[in-house]
Amino acid sequence: MDSKPETLLALARGGARLSDGQIRKLAAHASPQALSDCAVALTLEGHGRLVGHSRKVFIPVTRLCRNVCAYCTFATSPKAVPSPFLSPDEVLGIARAGAAAGCREALFTLGEKPELRYRSAREALGAMGHASTVEYVAALAERVFRETGLLPHINAGNLEAAEFRMLRPRAASMGIMLETTAERLGLRGQAHWNCPDKQPEARLATLEAAGAAGVAMTSGLLIGIGETPMERVDALLALRAIHERHGHLQEIIVQNFRAKPRTPMASAPEPTLEEHAWTIAMARMVFGPNMSIQAPPNLRSGELRTLIDAGVNDWGGISPVTIDHVNPEAAWPELERLDAETRRCDRLLVERLALAPSFARRAARWTEGEIRASVLRSTDAQGWVREDDWIAGTRMPPSASIRSLATRSPRARPSAEVAATLRRATEGETLDEAAIARLFVARDEDFAAIVQAADTMRARLAGESVTYVRNCNINYTNICKHRCGFCAFAKSHAASTLRGPAYKLDADAVVDRAHEAWERGAREVCMQGGIHPHYDGHTYLELTRAVKSAIPGMHIHAFSPLEILHGARSLGLPVDAYLGRLREAGLGSLPGTAAEVLDDEVRALICPDKLDTAEWLDVMRAAHLSGIRTTATIMFGHVDTPLHWSRHLLQLRALQAETGGFTEFVPLPFVHMESPLWHKGKARSGPSLREAILMHAVPRLVFGSLLPNVQTSWVKMGSEGATLCLRAGANDLGGTLMYESITRAAGGANGQLMNDEDLRAIAAAAGRPLRRRTTVYGHVDEEQADRAPDTAALTVAAI
Repeated sequence: MDSKPETLLALARGGARLSDGQIRKLAAHASPQALSDCAVALTLEGHGRLVGHSRKVFIPVTRLCRNVCAYCTFATSPKAVPSPFLSPDEVLGIARAGAAAGCREALFTLGEKPELRYRSAREALGAMGHASTVEYVAALAERVFRETGLLPHINAGNLEAAEFRMLRPRAASMGIMLETTAERLGLRGQAHWNCPDKQPEARLATLEAAGAAGVAMTSGLLIGIGETPMERVDALLALRAIHERHGHLQEIIVQNFRAKPRTPMASAPEPTLEEHAWTIAMARMVFGPNMSIQAPPNLRSGELRTLIDAGVNDWGGISPVTIDHVNPEAAWPELERLDAETRRCDRLLVERLALAPSFARRAARWTEGEIRASVLRSTDAQGWVREDDWIAGTRMPPSASIRSLATRSPRARPSAEVAATLRRATEGETLDEAAIARLFVARDEDFAAIVQAADTMRARLAGESVTYVRNCNINYTNICKHRCGFCAFAKSHAASTLRGPAYKLDADAVVDRAHEAWERGAREVCMQGGIHPHYDGHTYLELTRAVKSAIPGMHIHAFSPLEILHGARSLGLPVDAYLGRLREAGLGSLPGTAAEVLDDEVRALICPDKLDTAEWLDVMRAAHLSGIRTTATIMFGHVDTPLHWSRHLLQLRALQAETGGFTEFVPLPFVHMESPLWHKGKARSGPSLREAILMHAVPRLVFGSLLPNVQTSWVKMGSEGATLCLRAGANDLGGTLMYESITRAAGGANGQLMNDEDLRAIAAAAGRPLRRRTTVYGHVDEEQADRAPDTAALTVAAI
């Protein structure tokens, strides 16, 4: 194979993993500029324009250490400190100050195994009831998390398997800097002379043990301590080899040595900015686009652009409370200044946890217990910290920052990539799942541009009126044989009083509610319920006939694909034949619920015993071909990701192109408060407000003229949130929803009824008029509306 640098760089850009030999050839022969150009392209591919940071407190548990690194001022002697260890009260005091300042990470840093060198350390540990420093740190981490909520990140040096087992339940992540694999640096007169814990073999063994224990680890290089450039590459390759065996390295730090007074290396030359950038670029070449590459910004003040241009995507921990005890001469940058400087590099500063975003998305693998629950509940679908306190189903107002972006004028200035994707969407092109996923993670100007493009398309396809239907929801039973993890509505006979009593309404009770709704002006009844173990296909036929017989003018919008499939199978009928019977009985249309997320990877986690993606689509296809129109939904913000959302939309788009049978798309944000899955610590706290708005804007752009109606749920979004969605591509407010109970059971607080004036106020806040519609989006003659049934039917597209 051609081993010219330009060939190898082209391979790397194309996604190839370069061998160790190819990496060494690049290091020896590629120009620094060519390396940086490739590295930054890979960084943008893997991380976009986002640069992470973690708000942390630095807790120096002990400054005693059995090693005597020639560059270190952190380690000291027992005579230089008041006590060998910080006390629990001192540690908690630091942690509480950090929590009050908005920190989320507690960084535990300490000298290695001081009890092996100092009697005072052994005595202090014994007095506190601990046999080792690691045992003491485990106890401190547990208390800090329990009492402050800060997520521990533990840098405890070399550890063995049993110690990892002790620490793992008490930490979100851990770290150990490899620093170098150059064994000669352990010789007399070198940086690691008389440092038994800095021997490369010991550091690598610790990283191997961490991988075997399933611990998310931070590691990296300390450059400029006497190693050669090629020895840096050797260290990076050693880290890659371990990572490829275990997949547990969440980030690689490339830290530059800083000479400090009163150390043996006080007069040693520091690595140049160019050397630092070269090493960062090589780290990116070794690990590829997805690894998080970090460089501490306080050690390169005013030089961050060069680091960004070399492949950095993370600034590490930044503390508004504590100093950098390892580099006390270098103050942390103020976050506002760091944000501004990062923006000048054409990047966005985004907060993360102690667990890197890609690892936070897989918290079930890397964390456990309450730590896992905290990670999931604190993050969005990408694994970043949620931007605000808004929660679906509550009355929390939208944050000022998101409101400003969603309503901004003049036009936004998106990135070139997003601008190109928006052009393709507005021209009617079918976007691929990767392009759609990139829209779903948009922030700042990109977010604003997507919202504006969706609103423009809405005006062209659906006009200015905000539509709604007068309807009522009748959930005829909450007894269900399925066990969907997200559902707080369904009950079993064994749990008849959990979150309210189990119930079932007979046909007469359903008719009574439908009559009451008709008298109050409703012209649609939406009937859905749990899959009661005693119900069969006759049950749904009976309910339909009863309502239609009693109120001929009422449009019956009823039965999810799950109920349809259950009804058909219970009678031994094909789905299309059963749908025909329902239509003869009076069924007008189907709700598109039970879709959740149309990706079986997600469904296996949240509703494993429910119908699968293909079955949901098959029921909808059969309904459309039978002349029955349906809605389409997505229930999002739990264990799903933007890629799953993209697949969901493309499945719906393909079916709509085939049949034309969907009347509307309805995003349903996950309301977590009473969800069993959330209470078990296995789900996020619903979508962020930004994600919820994008779930209205992006589908508008993806569906285009194929599906002109996008509904926003006032029950889930709240009045103010619904208004923002009306400015982001939505054109419909759904229904008045008398008797709504499913969101209420999940903890929703936005009520179960909106009258015409309530809905008109939401529309007016978006600067638009309100117009009543039929279930299938026909125009309503207000004078005739109380008498005329809604009989619009589906015209099926040619197949």
